[in-house]
Amino acid sequence: MSKSATRQVRYAFEKEPVTLTISKITPLRIVAESVKKTAKYAQIKSSVFYSGLAEPPVVAPDKSDAGKFLLLDGHIRIAVLQDLGIEEVTCLIATDDEAYTYNKRVNRLAIIQEHQMILKAIEKGVAEEVLARVLNVNIQNIKTKRRLLRGICSEVVELLKDKHVPINTFRELRKMKSLRQIEAAQLMIAMNKFSYTYAKSLVGATPPSQLSDETNPKKINGLSEEQIALMEQESAQLDREFHLLEETYGQDHLDLVIATGYVKRLIENARVVRYLAQNFPELLTEFQKITELGESAKEARR
Repeated sequence: MSKSATRQVRYAFEKEPVTLTISKITPLRIVAESVKKTAKYAQIKSSVFYSGLAEPPVVAPDKSDAGKFLLLDGHIRIAVLQDLGIEEVTCLIATDDEAYTYNKRVNRLAIIQEHQMILKAIEKGVAEEVLARVLNVNIQNIKTKRRLLRGICSEVVELLKDKHVPINTFRELRKMKSLRQIEAAQLMIAMNKFSYTYAKSLVGATPPSQLSDETNPKKINGLSEEQIALMEQESAQLDREFHLLEETYGQDHLDLVIATGYVKRLIENARVVRYLAQNFPELLTEFQKITELGESAKEARR
């Protein structure tokens, strides 16, 4: 058996959480007073007050001061506990370098995931009023998020489940039939645009036959019926071009990678470079640009 197969995996945290006195924890940054005045801070404070900490802070032993710990993740949570007069907290002890930035690895909760959590809480018997207090939001906000996916087809839910989509965007998606909803969601993902304004423009470019209510004529401020019809035609053309590009993207990308790799090998050969420099300098310049763009793309994907 190889050494790599027998090598033990190093844990990122100690196996058991530890309860620490907050005075022994040194924050790596100060939570500004302006942050404490935000709605998000008030929401976290309300949640901690009513239901306790959902996620323990992460600390690491302070190598320069025995018995003390450095706070790696959870600065706002610790600030909330101090505001509430709580003196102890259960923490995870990290074994990694204390410079590790945990928040960069955290995926913030998407709106559909939040909707599903609210539904689960209600199914377990938690009243909407209690959820509103815990999350420090208006009860109407809870009701809106509970109804978020009404009229949205399951394929769109799957496409957007981990995307940060404004609530009003779903209101626009409901105005379209299922197939058009799917097309709109795919366009949003391709453009990386999920705003209400963009969703509204997609509705504006949708033929009446693909709207949920075909009898209700579309009205877009500042546009005549002829301009709306032109938008519909251009949108249909864009959809066709998008699907054609989607079908050939994989093969085109593969061809590009192979061609770029071949050009890179060519200009790594000193004899080839010398020949091109003497006879075709403009070609050598273009080859160098191609390889530089290839390297830049690789760096961007890392």
